[in-house]
Amino acid sequence: MEYIIDYKEIIEQAPAEEPARQYYFMDRVRELVEIKKQEGYKAHCMVEVMGCQMSAKDGEKLLGILEKCGYTTTEDDWDADIVLFTTCTVRENANQKLYGRVGRLKHQYEKRDGMIIGITGCMMQEKDEVEGICKHYPYVKLVLGTHNVYKLAELLYKSLVTGKRTVEVIDDTKMIVEDLPSDRKFRFKGSVNISYGCNNFCTYCIVPYVRGREKSRNATDILRECEKLIADGCLEIMLLGQNVNSYGNDIPGSTTFPELLKAVAELPGLKRLRYMTSNPKDFSDELIEVMRTHPIIERHIHLPLQSGSSAILKKMNRHYTKESYLELVRKIRTAIPEATLTTDIIVGFPGETEEDFLDTIDVVKECKYDAAYTFIYSKRTGTPAAKFEDQVPEDIVKDRFDRLLKVVQDSSAENETRDLGKVMEVLVEDENKNQEGYVTGRLSNSVLVHFPGDKSLIGTMQMVKLTESKGFYYFGELS
Repeated sequence: MEYIIDYKEIIEQAPAEEPARQYYFMDRVRELVEIKKQEGYKAHCMVEVMGCQMSAKDGEKLLGILEKCGYTTTEDDWDADIVLFTTCTVRENANQKLYGRVGRLKHQYEKRDGMIIGITGCMMQEKDEVEGICKHYPYVKLVLGTHNVYKLAELLYKSLVTGKRTVEVIDDTKMIVEDLPSDRKFRFKGSVNISYGCNNFCTYCIVPYVRGREKSRNATDILRECEKLIADGCLEIMLLGQNVNSYGNDIPGSTTFPELLKAVAELPGLKRLRYMTSNPKDFSDELIEVMRTHPIIERHIHLPLQSGSSAILKKMNRHYTKESYLELVRKIRTAIPEATLTTDIIVGFPGETEEDFLDTIDVVKECKYDAAYTFIYSKRTGTPAAKFEDQVPEDIVKDRFDRLLKVVQDSSAENETRDLGKVMEVLVEDENKNQEGYVTGRLSNSVLVHFPGDKSLIGTMQMVKLTESKGFYYFGELS
């Protein structure tokens, strides 16, 4: 079937304002898709998330836009007419994972007429990576960055009409475009972006360079989005930002994060409220008080340490010290004793001495984390730390990593049975994939619980007695 499109006229008629412009292009893509379906086009799409919670949120938006464009979701990339990747670039091996996935799609692209493979996310904010994709993967037809994810429909329309590769990556923008379609993975829980980008510039981290400077959303818009989620059946909401604690700092006179958290926690119908990620330098007494007085806020705090050495923290540009971090933990433990505490730790940062490492061990022993995500430092091209000369020898780093892991395991073991025997509220999230006849959910402190039940319980709050501890999770029974 032949059809003629005046692409120039379509562009000229498009609204200038967002998001109206994108809804206009969603309609135009859907018109094309309906015509292509008459030719045997299945209009199946797949979005693969490769990254953090922010990438997952982008993935929900991309999927929602594609569905509004007339596509149907598939879990099988061999059945997909469009495959989109939202990428991570925190570590360079994440880039290699993306290359592997794209490489495996080449054969499928050659056999599937009209297939579009697209890439977005943090990796596409790196000029060298974009150039590499364009040079070595000619079958990747759509490339966009983190700042213009919202333009998927417009760029997809261009690609469909012209049949040519479409690449649009911008360095940064002050524009925040929301109110777009979104396909949540779970109907009973959702996430809301409260800010984008990061101003911290830790010397080991690429995020500020690929996500841009911090931009806070209007508090009224955030509350409105939360209200819509609750009306749509959400029991749990997660507030997202690269550093939620500094929310509003870029807007003079803005609502602070504790004020925003309190306002969301008091919305009628919401059962549980979470947030991530926190930076210890911005974790205020006001925030601790809001959490203490609002039990709906999850009793779990992820507080990245990275290093227990004040000297190394200074080299990392973290803006807190060993002493100030420990004082913050003491305040949290005193105000919210039932809260679980988790952290991130990097071993072998350039210049780390044995004394520096032992400072990290001291902090782990005092904080008694419920879990610690430990990483061996690896150079990240494009960050200041990658150019530091005093890199730690690999054998020393491996030895320290193993020693740290043992201390973390011993320390967290003390918390493993803390709630054993208690009856606690669980938000049921899914059927247990490893044990038939069981379901899986989370406590308010984010700890997993498995107990007998069927899929009818998914998305409900249940009182469960914790009968057996398995370290990082419990088994229980309905109470």
